[in-house]
Amino acid sequence: MDQNIPQVIQTVPLQYYVFFAAALFSIGVVGVLTRRNAIIIFMCVELMLNAVNVLLTAFSAYRADPNGQVFVFFIMAVAAAEVAVGLAIIVMIYRNLQNTDVTLLNRLKF
Repeated sequence: MDQNIPQVIQTVPLQYYVFFAAALFSIGVVGVLTRRNAIIIFMCVELMLNAVNVLLTAFSAYRADPNGQVFVFFIMAVAAAEVAVGLAIIVMIYRNLQNTDVTLLNRLKF
């Protein structure tokens, strides 16, 4: 593994990574709370996961500890499985309701 990667990441102050990740996470939260389209909500959840991945990678590089980057790998694997299952659910909802509006999903309770 290239030893210069942590030095390249450390050229940017850690606060910039924190502010960037906070902005990404905030955009994701606002999208989840305000949107009604299931696909948009799904993308906002993925945006929040990516914000956490940015922070884990930045802190891992600053501490010169690869455990955070390994954890990011597992988060990405779980996110890939989530995408597969989530999109399958959204496709089935669209087939049944001809719409992906989450306010119409109360029909699925019974």
